[in-house]
Amino acid sequence: MKLLLRAFSFCLLACTVRAVDVDDLLDRLDTALTVTAFEDNIRARLSGTIDLEVYHFQQPAPGLIDSEIDNLFNPRLTLFLDAQLGSHIYFFAQSRLDRGFDPTDHGAQVRLDEYAFRITPWKDGRFTLQVGKFATVVGNWVPRHLSWENPFINAPLIYENITTIKDKAAPASPLDFIRNFSGEKYESSPVIWGPSYASGLSVSGRLGKFDYAAEMKNASLSSRPESWNVTAIAFEHPSFNARLGFRPNQMWNFGLSASDGAYFRPEAERTLPPGRDIGDYREFVLGQDASFAWHHLQLWTEFYEARFELPRVGDADTFAYYFEAKYKFTPQFFGALRWNQQLFDNVSDGTGGRVRWSQDLGKIDIAAGYRFTPHTQLKLQYSFQQETTGPRDDNHMLAAQFTVRF
Repeated sequence: MKLLLRAFSFCLLACTVRAVDVDDLLDRLDTALTVTAFEDNIRARLSGTIDLEVYHFQQPAPGLIDSEIDNLFNPRLTLFLDAQLGSHIYFFAQSRLDRGFDPTDHGAQVRLDEYAFRITPWKDGRFTLQVGKFATVVGNWVPRHLSWENPFINAPLIYENITTIKDKAAPASPLDFIRNFSGEKYESSPVIWGPSYASGLSVSGRLGKFDYAAEMKNASLSSRPESWNVTAIAFEHPSFNARLGFRPNQMWNFGLSASDGAYFRPEAERTLPPGRDIGDYREFVLGQDASFAWHHLQLWTEFYEARFELPRVGDADTFAYYFEAKYKFTPQFFGALRWNQQLFDNVSDGTGGRVRWSQDLGKIDIAAGYRFTPHTQLKLQYSFQQETTGPRDDNHMLAAQFTVRF
């Protein structure tokens, strides 16, 4: 808790000391990092964010946080490269220096999280082809998942709640699956692992009030970050994802999403029943999303129904949803509230009975943010999570995030 308060005090001090001069320096840096040539037909821009995050939570660490200590400092440098060739060809890349894709207490690492070429033949945006490693088209949270756009510090529950699904080994029996939530936390997977930067290709576009997107990726929505590179998992068992959107006016946006993909990694092959392979066991996801914006108020919601086909067990179903609201009290100050819930169905216990395959969860997130300048932002968040079945374990989390954008 003392670490959290010290970090908060540091952020306030950093924002109040010569804020105008720092903002002017970042404006000049933005100009220096933008290159144009051939009468603006070629444009390239390097930008980035520096995130300083502090967490205080109860053990076991919630969500995708991987730490055995209660106080975690998680710094992150993210660099973005955007390049435009004429009006039809676009390239982007995202690289990060941090302690892991998700908050951890491990050592520093450098990764190339995204890179893709995008071709848009027509100016009206009716069709776009994209190839590379990039975020999934499913749902409406991914387009606002980066720290500057996300009103919260973490993701909704469906994107970070670790279930009992393991992708490196199949359960030996129904009883083994039910008791599977032991050992290392990162042996298991959520329904959707964050923004899911898997590799592949996509097509998308807008036709009147409708927009569409479909993609073929090398790994399923639940796949871990180490599976997203095509050098780690090839396209022998691809995942297919799609979203159809409808925007009746500027205030409303509705969407339907679907996904079908094999969720086991190659090392799980030896643990499958004889005569079966990875492609025989799929993760199916159906999603519905909606968003609303009016003056200072923004609302988002997503509903997901997911099924994992399990060897020796059968189908494991789960349903998750969240409601999220953000309100701008002033141009600089905003507040946000999010209610999340995930419910789990029953599976066979191997003795003729049926039991819930994971404990139902309810979670509330409350956040407040303040933008000191167009380049600096501070967010504070409190989260409370409870198992609504089983032992009814509680988990409280406090977090702060200071972001510098350049």
